Amino acid sequence: MQQPLFLKPVFKERIWGGTALATQFGYNIPTDQTGECWAISAHPNGPSIIEYGPFAGMSLDELWKKQPELFGHPKDEVFPLLTKILDANADLSVQVHPEDAYAKVHENGELGKTECWYILDCKEGADMIFGHNAKTKEELIQQINEGKWNELLRRVKIKPGDFFYVPSGTIHALCEGTLVLETQQSSDTTYRVYDYDRRDAEGNLRELHLDKAIDVTTVPHHETGVTPKVKKQDHATITTFVESEFFSVYKWAVDGKAAFSTNQHYLLVSVIKGDGTLLHAGERYPLKKGTHFILPVGFGEFQLDGNAEFIVSHT
Repeated sequence: MQQPLFLKPVFKERIWGGTALATQFGYNIPTDQTGECWAISAHPNGPSIIEYGPFAGMSLDELWKKQPELFGHPKDEVFPLLTKILDANADLSVQVHPEDAYAKVHENGELGKTECWYILDCKEGADMIFGHNAKTKEELIQQINEGKWNELLRRVKIKPGDFFYVPSGTIHALCEGTLVLETQQSSDTTYRVYDYDRRDAEGNLRELHLDKAIDVTTVPHHETGVTPKVKKQDHATITTFVESEFFSVYKWAVDGKAAFSTNQHYLLVSVIKGDGTLLHAGERYPLKKGTHFILPVGFGEFQLDGNAEFIVSHT
């Protein structure tokens, strides 16, 4: 297989969504409350479709099962990663995700959800909720029950270009005015801790999942600061954000023509800024902001030409 797999995103309406996915990426979104672009997904709740080439019209989960050689004949039963873009036009609920073992038992075999965020854009002075101040489970339960959210929840300032690693068990929430690219395990399991007493379109308070949330929250909170490693080559700057058991995530900033290789991995690639061309085996593939694709195992050496930034991940 010597062609990239270009993917058609899936969009999700959310109570906190907005229109940034249209204004910043040019996507044809379903409504002005579109909160999520599932850009590279094989999850049953929103699988991506291959846009063109020999596998056009197939879903990514179908391709994973029927053409395992594209991914190096992996042992994973399901495609392990999910790439999203999130438009937090309003505050997201305060939430926490389980790890694999808990999710397998309590969520019908679903994967756990460790994730990470690259801040694409945010309003001036933006922050997010990241962690908590409870020293024990008992203190966590007491502060939740008493609604002492200002005492319990930690807030951190954010700016465009920041990167955060969010292991399962971490209480967190994106806040109003934030646009984020998220790389995560392929899971759709979220336990809500607090939702600002918001009501849905029918006037009902949204469901909380306090028992499970308390079960899975890491206490005390573990700091997971990221120290990016930067390397320059040709006309590219390669930033390594994280290399974990779940995924590795990089930013490639290209200014001109730069050479790359897939090595032993299949790569998930999202164009987050600018435009350019992918050059491979005599073929030219145009790229623009908002394009998402996978380079299969064995794709080999290729070049990126242009002025653009990419978020790249692999397992």
